This record gives sequence, structure tokens and C-alpha cells, in this order.
Amino acid sequence: MKHFLNNNGGKKMKRLITTIMMLIFSAGFLFGAPRVKIITSYVTPEMLATNSAFTEDSTVASGLNVIAKGTYVYVRAWNFGDNTDITSATWSFVSKPAGSNATLVDVTGLSWWSKFKADSSGTYEINVSITTSSGTIDTTTKIYSSTYVGTGGFDNVPAAYPNCMSCHGSTPQFIEVFNKWKGSDHATNFKKNITTGSPFFGTSCFKCHTTGYDQNIVASNNGFDDVARNLGWVWSNFAPPKPSNWDSLKTNYTPLVAFAGVGCESCHGPGKEHVMGGGDTNKIARSLDQGVCGKCHDSPPEAPYFAQWENSTHAEIVWSNSFAQNNNGSNDLNNCIRCHDGTGYVNFTKSEGTNTNGFSVANQVNITCAVCHDPHGAENENQLRTSPVNSDTLANGYRYTNVGDGRVCMDCHKARRDASTYSQTQVTSGNWGPHHSGQTDIYQGQNVNLFGGAPYQNTQHKEFLVNGCVTCHMPKTDTALVNQNKVGGHTMRLHNDENDFDYLAACQTCHFGKTRFEQFIAPYDYDGDGTIEPWIQEVEGCERNLRIAMPPVGVDSVAWQLIRADSTNVTLRQAYFNYLIVEEGSVKGMHNPKFSVDVLIRSKQVLTGIVPVAGTEIPGTFELGQNYPNPFNPTTKINFSLPEYSNIIIKIFDISGREIKTLLSENMSAGTYTVDWNSTDNSGGKASSGVYFYRVYASGENGKYVETKKMILLK
Repeated sequence: MKHFLNNNGGKKMKRLITTIMMLIFSAGFLFGAPRVKIITSYVTPEMLATNSAFTEDSTVASGLNVIAKGTYVYVRAWNFGDNTDITSATWSFVSKPAGSNATLVDVTGLSWWSKFKADSSGTYEINVSITTSSGTIDTTTKIYSSTYVGTGGFDNVPAAYPNCMSCHGSTPQFIEVFNKWKGSDHATNFKKNITTGSPFFGTSCFKCHTTGYDQNIVASNNGFDDVARNLGWVWSNFAPPKPSNWDSLKTNYTPLVAFAGVGCESCHGPGKEHVMGGGDTNKIARSLDQGVCGKCHDSPPEAPYFAQWENSTHAEIVWSNSFAQNNNGSNDLNNCIRCHDGTGYVNFTKSEGTNTNGFSVANQVNITCAVCHDPHGAENENQLRTSPVNSDTLANGYRYTNVGDGRVCMDCHKARRDASTYSQTQVTSGNWGPHHSGQTDIYQGQNVNLFGGAPYQNTQHKEFLVNGCVTCHMPKTDTALVNQNKVGGHTMRLHNDENDFDYLAACQTCHFGKTRFEQFIAPYDYDGDGTIEPWIQEVEGCERNLRIAMPPVGVDSVAWQLIRADSTNVTLRQAYFNYLIVEEGSVKGMHNPKFSVDVLIRSKQVLTGIVPVAGTEIPGTFELGQNYPNPFNPTTKINFSLPEYSNIIIKIFDISGREIKTLLSENMSAGTYTVDWNSTDNSGGKASSGVYFYRVYASGENGKYVETKKMILLK
């Protein structure tokens, strides 16, 4: 305070206080107000079984706003407008269907949740008013309660009104979707299971293998169980599974076929109100939310996929205001939303754009089951979505092939920038550079700056991993309870942070006995610290060496501001780009360790004056070229070639054999290089005219090489 007062302190303090108040006011204006959204929440079988908040009168819920009559709907309040906590939430009905006695009840143990039982068909409009430390706000939403109508048209049984396909069967768009669905497991699993399935297949399975079967409480809503009861079909008369069962059901209980599978309404909600409402699209749901799949696929151990997904990074929302970009609905690599939003990715697979103008986090859809898997699709194994033709390339146009199921992962896990062109642009911020998930680029050994020399070396992963990413990241989850559903499978994880466990089940096919990443030992001391270490540490060491060579030079850190300041240094930007793509995109290089160290080493060398010779391939032998010019004054160039990764030392001696200069002492990758001598000695002094000798000492994995040549300094 004294400092301010002694230097016109009163005026400065007044200006400071005014500035602070303006910042507080503007922050409150922009960010301080709550914004509330009502989330229709899912409740999975596992949640019912393990969470005491859900009692015996609760039901499984998909999280859709179109629900089956006689079941519960769960809603929760979400303040997405600022960072303040909700301190109170008041729920009420704005309107209910005629005759409904539904009441909203708080869900004990879950803050700001409420639930009600939809006892009538029709529209329920709900209001919530929330209070936070920054204000009070309310909003409403509508829930549509309905009964089932069945899909229709399956297995050559014609659709009958009001089956879904009785109306949609004349629309090409729906016919295309229906034709994919009818060959999918969703459509055919019930038929398969009652004919050739396990002897344990029975009514407890029907709730997930049919449309509208009751879950937990009895509900009369024209689901499979209700139609079966009305037709007189009873499973006990058909059990156990046998080949004649389906034909008997189809012939004698024909209307039941429309419900005998995971049909349209299993994922879109019951359709009676939609049909009777003249096709009102508000009364049928379209959602990629995880609860739609979770209501059946979250039943460990038989259906553990949802539990695995919850432990994946896909389940974590990654939001940035930059996602709400003015992109005119594009789906190119510059559109963040195509990979950070489920709808965006699905639109990309359909060659449709996603206009995100005005988007907020409340609009965002997670990377859920239905984002990677097409619920309708039978054209690909595991119902994986199909990328558009000519879309499976890196940012530099390199087409990757033979990656099997891994192509879905690679659609997003790649840099959004072309190294060669983007490195020509100026560094503008800490976000400059490749995208932060360039795993595909590293795996493929592509899209880095080459500096004109020999191609970088590659590990052979991409040559024999049939399904690319999936091969290693999705082995069957570990059986140990502490790791179950936390590594492998749909977690995509190979490490459990809770107990420092590495899961290398897929690796052991080729790397038998390896149980830790640290057991993958590099063949050479790539980082030059005197010790041959695990690949992860060698890559880290090479990253450290490159950081030290970048501004501020000599310090183990990188300052992008200093790289920006050196605005004409394209080579520096190229090396920085290479550093970022390895550091941020490849988990210490394990997707392609040889490539990673090669990229890092060459990038460091070009910054220290070792230049790869343009257009060369990996040489077959060690070679030391004659310096040029020769005689020279004051600088000459020396070429040398390495057939493999080597430690190389180049020394210069005078005519008496006294060492003048250690010109080079490096670990270097294979290739042909040029290094300059500017006539200085080890102390920085200038060498005099005369005859000198330069000698190379090279030591690689497969041999050693020593050669000496003469040169003349003529002043």
C-alpha cells in the first residue's frame, strides 16, 4: 500500500479498484448467471443393482424423453452457465395428461434428481427452478409417455398398421435404414436364441432381446410381454431353445414377430403417440446418448461393455468454446465438432456437415456407443460405422489401408494439420501445432517434417496388426477384479492408474512374457545418456534433448513465444511441430518407437547444424565423403553416411597429429548428412593455414567404422 501512496498512490489505487470492479462486473455479466437444463437421465440395470438411490419401485430408463407408459422417468437439473453449485431445486408439473395422478418425487441420495411414474399416455411438461449463489433460474421440458406399436416387416411378415414400417415402408430413407437393421444382431438375436441359443436363454433375457418387455415392475403398454399374453404365447411351452420355435411363433402368433427383437422403439421410444399424432417428430426420440445402449449393455458380467466405456476417456466430456465455430456445416478436419461431439462424427460418416454456430456444452453429445457403432447397421463387423469414401487419410493426404476395425479410431485420433504446409505458418499461441491426438500419424510413420533427408525408420506394427488400434487397445478385459472393466475392452486403456497395472494381453502374441511397458528395452542408447533404457525412457530422453536445443537454448523447456519471435526460422518451426506431434500424440512413442526417436533426433540435429542431405535413401554402408570446397577458407562441408543408428564422432587433427576440434559427437539415425567446419578450434580460436585431417569414428548396432581424410585450409 505504501508503494502506491508514495507514487501518486491515491490515483493509482482508485484506478486499480475501478478496474477490478469492472472486471468483476463484466465477469458476472458474461459468466456469473446460471443456465439450467433438465437432463432426462438414464438408469441402467447395474445402477439399479448397486445404487441404493434406486428402490424396488424404480425401473430401467434409457434417458429418452419418449418413455413407455407405466415406467419411471428420471430427471435432473444441470447448471451449465457458471461454475456455481446448485443449492436448491424445485420441481413441478406444468401440465399432465388427463387422468394422470403422477407426482414428482426427489431421488434420495442423488442431488437435484426427481422422478415420476408415467401412469397415462400423453405429454408431461415439467418445470424446475434452481437457485445458486449467483442467481435463480427455471426451465421446462416435455416428456412423452406412449405405448408400443412394433416394427413390422421383419422376416417377410408384412407390416400392419400401426407398426412403424406400415408408414415408413414407403419412404426410401427409412427403407434403407430398415434393410440394414433387419440383418443386424439387434433384429435377429431373439430369433437365433429361441432356436439355437443357450439352454439358459429364457424370460429373464427377454427384457433386452425384445421390444417393450417389462423391466422390474409390471406395465401394461403393449410391449412384447403384453402382446404375447394376449395371443397366448408362453415361453414355458417352447423352452428350451429348438429349431422349430421361431417358425411356430411366426406361423401361429404372427403379430408377435413385430416385437420379437430389438426394434425401432427399443432405441427411439414407444411410438403410439407419434403415430396417432400424425407423425409428430417431437413424440419419437432420436438420440445418441449412452443410456439408450446402457439399459441393456450395463449388466456385468454378461454385458460389461457399458461399464468399460464409463472407464474410458470417451466418457469424459471435452468442451471448448472454440467448438462453436462459424464453419458453415463443414465436416473437414478443421471442424473440431466432428470428433468432439457424437452427432458431429455421425454426420461426418454420412458426409453431412454439422453447423455449430451458437453451440454450448449443453448441446454436446458424448462419444457414446452409438457414435462408433451404427445401431441399424449390419454391413460392417460389430456394426461399426463406415467412413465416407476418400476420407481415411491423414492431414497430409496419406491414405492408410489395411487397418481393419481401427479405421474408426483413426478417423479422429490424428493431427488436423499437414506438417509441411502448417510449419510454414507463424507460431501464434500455445495451441499452435498439430492436434493433440496424433496417434495415427505416429503409428503410420507419416505427417512430420522430413528436412529433406532419408525416410524415417519405422516399427513394424502397422504391417501386421490386422485391426490397427483395436488389436492392442481392445483385448478382452483383465479378469482380476481390481482391473476388470478398467483395462482392455471398451475402456481402450492399457494402464490402470489405481494400481499402476499395465495390461499387455494383446502384445504377448509377439512379445511373450512382457507384462510392463518398461520391459520393452530399446536396442540402443538413442538419447545418449550412457544407458540403454526402455523405449519409453529413450523417447523421453530424446524429447528432452530436443527441448534443450529449442529456445530458450540450453534449458529443458520450450517457450513458444521465443519461437514466434524468430519469425523467419522455418527450420525451428518444423522441429517444434515434430516435437509436439510426438510429445502430445503417442504416449512416449510406443505406437511407433523407432519412428519417434528418429524424428526427435533428426529435429534436434538440424537445429545444431547437422543437415540431412536432400533426397537420399538409407545408405547401405558407412561412408565418409571428401570435404568441399577443398582447399577452403574459412568454411568447408563434410558429408558422411550411416546405414544404421550409430554413435558418431568426427575429430579434426593438424599435420602433427594434435587434435584441433571435436566437430561432432552424436547419436544419429541412418542417413546421409552434412556438417560444417568453420576453421575454429576447441577453444574458439581460428586455425591457421595448412594441412588438416578429419577422422570419423562410427559405432552402430552391427559394426564399427573408422576413416580419415585430408583437407587444406588456405587463407
